[in-house]
Amino acid sequence: MIYSNLTEQIFLNPIKDGAEELFILSGSASPNMASLFLKTLQDEKIDTIKNINLIIGMTVHNGISISNHNGFKSLQNTCYVNNIDNFSCSYVCEGKPIHSNLYIWSKDGIPMTAFAGSADFVQSAFLEQRKETMIKCDPVIAYNLYLDADKQSIYCNHAEVEDNVVIRRDAWIDDTTDGLSLADGVSTQTVKLSLLSRNKQIGTTSGLNWGQREGRNKNEAYIGVPINVSRDKFFPEDKHFTVLTDDGHFLILRTEQAQSKAITTPLSNAQLGEYFRNRLGLANGAFIQTNDLVEYGRTDVDFIRIDDEHYYMDFSV
Repeated sequence: MIYSNLTEQIFLNPIKDGAEELFILSGSASPNMASLFLKTLQDEKIDTIKNINLIIGMTVHNGISISNHNGFKSLQNTCYVNNIDNFSCSYVCEGKPIHSNLYIWSKDGIPMTAFAGSADFVQSAFLEQRKETMIKCDPVIAYNLYLDADKQSIYCNHAEVEDNVVIRRDAWIDDTTDGLSLADGVSTQTVKLSLLSRNKQIGTTSGLNWGQREGRNKNEAYIGVPINVSRDKFFPEDKHFTVLTDDGHFLILRTEQAQSKAITTPLSNAQLGEYFRNRLGLANGAFIQTNDLVEYGRTDVDFIRIDDEHYYMDFSV
């Protein structure tokens, strides 16, 4: 029976034994957890995983939230982890809802080890914020259950997914004809983060210009977090979190560096730089001048905390 160190025992140890492909069938799941797992593989410099395949089992009954749906689509369409061949996510859309949680590893196309139990594919389970129990089970039987679920599922980025699965509006999101925005009266927890350095100028090789160095992706960027905001734990220290932007985009972010003094997009910090350059009307990789922000109308950005996995980012003028 497994009840501690779930990440190591379920995700990392099988890789050490030669596992190459992971199949996950989970009642519920989050793109933040998928991002965290992919980042773990990246940090561990694991380059032997061919595919990670996720099926969410309760979507035929519960649907899926807009924020999770967009997060999974982003990960499947543009997986930023170079050492993973493919990440896919599917929703069960017919038959009975599936509440099972199965993690099956294979090698050379043959199921080699599997785990079953209470842990959904969410951060609260694998960061051990709640107690979960998993056991080893027959990998062939588990894989066959996965295949049965696969027959009843649809890819998250399928052209007809919204005709087969209910895409639910998050309680904190206002879904209007103009797009997605923050619903009225949701939260008053807000911080304003400057995009400038202490001398009131944009950094030449820091902040939004972090990648402006020899041999780096010039889009690489981060947003600095003052020590008082870090100490107040406005942002989670160990979790990935989803951000809805004022122009209707979803980003997965996390805090990095000593004392959590920076926010960036974890799978590729170039993603954050691409986003801001697009908002400023600049080309990918362009050096951002202080005047670019002044002419845009803002030198800072507001974050509103919904909960420890969901935020709203306002860069509007």
